[in-house]
Amino acid sequence: MYFISETSANGVIERSFTLPSPTASGEVPGVLWSPASDAAGRAPLVLMAHGGGNHKKHPAMSGRAQRLVAGAGFHVAVIDAPGHGERPRTAHDEAEVAELFRARAAGEPEGPVVVRYNEHLARLAVPEYRALLDALQELPEIGADGPVGFWGINMGTAIGVPFVADEPRITAAVFGQHWPDVLAERAKRITVPIEYDMQWDDEHISREEGLALFDAFASTEKSLHVNSGRHKELPRFEADSAVRFFARHLTGVVAPSA
Repeated sequence: MYFISETSANGVIERSFTLPSPTASGEVPGVLWSPASDAAGRAPLVLMAHGGGNHKKHPAMSGRAQRLVAGAGFHVAVIDAPGHGERPRTAHDEAEVAELFRARAAGEPEGPVVVRYNEHLARLAVPEYRALLDALQELPEIGADGPVGFWGINMGTAIGVPFVADEPRITAAVFGQHWPDVLAERAKRITVPIEYDMQWDDEHISREEGLALFDAFASTEKSLHVNSGRHKELPRFEADSAVRFFARHLTGVVAPSA
């Protein structure tokens, strides 16, 4: 891991970095947010994965990170997924994105395209997240023995479920808004506490599909958060709920509501 820049604002340090990709040529760009206080000491880590078409510093990512760092004192890290953010698209990426736009314009279901493409991206991204966790745990402010959470919605769930299923260092996870097709079997191997978000009126993912993925998790402690509204209308207060969830499971202390 190589840090390339650092800024500080509102009690949060933001450090951009690059990480050699174990699955593709070139570097993986990422960002680490941390408490600004020198007295903070070691703190839990939450890894995040962004949604499809977004990037590591998308407002959804920076907003969630601000809540986790300022509200709970955590470290938070996210990397650009393959073909997203600062990472170039391959010919395969371009073909899949074009097919998604074609299906959308024709009024066809987007799920088959998204599920297929996200599975491809997850095969590349999961080893990168493992390498990211290895590198972060070498930092003295994080360490190798602290609790680690994972937070990913939409495409972040497609990456997060196979990652968490095979990564024993993850203590708790927040997922949501994805199809069960290729994820349900992997979800059956996940036993850590789960918080799962879904939209009751999602125009892309049916209620039955959303419930099927939630039901597949083997966790004895899992919470389903269902809100009315369409796919992109997930309420912002669910981010505050996720912070409290991580505070409870990574520190044993409930964070105050924002």
